Parts: sequence; structure tokens; C-alpha cells
Amino acid sequence: MRVVRTVTNWRLRTRTLELGRRTLIVGVVNITPDSFSDGGFFLDPEAALVRCMQCIEEGADILDLGAESTRPGSRAGAHMSEIDALVSADQEQARLLPVLERLLKALPHAVISVDTYKAATARAALQAGAEIINDVSGFIWVPGIALVCAEFGAGVVMSHTRGRPENWRTQPQLAPDALLATVRDGLAASLAAARAAGIAPDQIVLDPGYGFGKRFRENYVLLNRQAELLSLGRPLFAGLSRKSFLGHTLAPLFGGSDAPLDARENASLAAMTAAILHGTSIVRVHDVRPAVEAARIADAILAGGLAMRDVPAIEE
Repeated sequence: MRVVRTVTNWRLRTRTLELGRRTLIVGVVNITPDSFSDGGFFLDPEAALVRCMQCIEEGADILDLGAESTRPGSRAGAHMSEIDALVSADQEQARLLPVLERLLKALPHAVISVDTYKAATARAALQAGAEIINDVSGFIWVPGIALVCAEFGAGVVMSHTRGRPENWRTQPQLAPDALLATVRDGLAASLAAARAAGIAPDQIVLDPGYGFGKRFRENYVLLNRQAELLSLGRPLFAGLSRKSFLGHTLAPLFGGSDAPLDARENASLAAMTAAILHGTSIVRVHDVRPAVEAARIADAILAGGLAMRDVPAIEE
């Protein structure tokens, strides 16, 4: 399938970003004690602020702040009520808001995404100056979040998540066509929920949800056929950095055990590059500078193959 990554605009709360001419890099900062990759490293607001500044210096276009872990096996989203959630909205905001407020005081023009599925946290974050809400459930776990995003005119990232984190490791394997249909139908349902809430199409990007309810091999099937999701009419966003399926694939090189997190960076870059070549416009990463460099090469390949619309010639 020939990939055509259309140049388009993504409308956020107070500004607009151009997508498709080059890949945008989203730097991850987890303000949690238990995230799979960097849990506990940035729970202190000052440590988180230093990390945010470093990501910007290394070339991140967007910062994605998360204050509740959705790693496999966690109980995130286990309850439909925000009041009963294992990490309450108040706890989430107590971790998140001091970092968000310090960051925007230091860098008023920074573009901040907040990774949350809770309507109350989304509201507090947008009021504090966030531009984007990144809901890993695609407006499924707490539907009221869609109305909050519509009210503020926020940019949204809607992911496909199959089931809930505590069930991800026991999901039955799907055949390739069934997997693609499941992801496509799930994202279409999220688009319909956004539309019903009053969110305009140009506010939305879609994330296939690598690792989110997909078994090891399924992630590669999805990556290989990712471009088919462009038929939904919205740009694609991909988070592949340090995912467990990458570590699993590298196990023969590590004595049969999954590669540890700090040994997955090369694999992360390889998967990220494949995602770009299969139509992704935005990538979410932990190590920013290597991703910036790899994305630049992938963008040059796409431009060299005339695989984007409305792309000027690359100057030597």
C-alpha cells in the first residue's frame, strides 16, 4: 500500500500545529511512582520540570505529562466512576498540576499534552494551560471527558485500547484481518463519540494503541498495516517507545529473557521509523534527541518517494 501522509492542521486549544510536512516529536514525562519505564524518576515536581526542559532542549515539539500509570497489569480505568478510580482525580491532579504550572511559567509557549481519561483532571489541566488531552481509552472509560474537551476546544489524541490493563496479558490472539477491523471499528466509535460531544474533526488525531490490549505479534501486524487506518480521515499518532513487545522480540539476544528497558532504545527507534514510513505524523518517545534524528531521516525518505501531498523539495 502506497502511504500518503497528507499535510493538514491540528487545531488545539489556543493554537494550530501543522502535521504531515515533518514528524512531530512528543516527549514523555511520567509524574508517577509506578509507570513501566520511568516511574518514580520524576514524581518530584522539580525533577519533572528539569526533565521537561531537557526534552524541549533536545527538540520535542510537545510534552506529554501523565500522572497515572496505564502499564499492562495496572488497574487504570478499572471503574467507570472517577470517584472510585484507584488513582483518584484529586491524586492525579496533585501530581500533575504543580509540574504543569511550573512548566508554563518557565516556558509559556510550550505545547503541553496531558495523558488522562478523567474528565475532572482534563478540565483542571486545560484551565491551567494544557493544549491537548491524550485519552488512552478513546473517550470510552469516562465518556464525560469528551464534553470537557469540546468545551475548551482542546486538541485530542484518541487511542484504541482493547479491554483494560489488568486483562491485556490474557487477551485471545486475533487474526490479522480481525485485529485491523477491531482497531478500526474502535477508533471509528471514538470518532463518533467525539463528534457527538461537539469536537471538530480538525481537533483529533488517532493512536492505534500499540501494546494497549494487543498481544506481542499483534503489534507487528498492526504496525505493518497501520496505513490502512488513514482511511478514517485523521492523522495518526504512535507511541512505541520501550514497549514490552520490543523487549520480547529481543529476548534471544538477552539469554532468553526480555530485553530490559534500558536496552530497548534501538528497537524503539526502529519501530518508530517504521511507523513514520507507514503514515504516522506524530510520535511519542522517552528519548527525544535520537528520535528527532531518526524522524528526520524517515521524513526525508517519505519526501524522496513523493509520499506526502503538498511537500516542497528538500534543500541540499
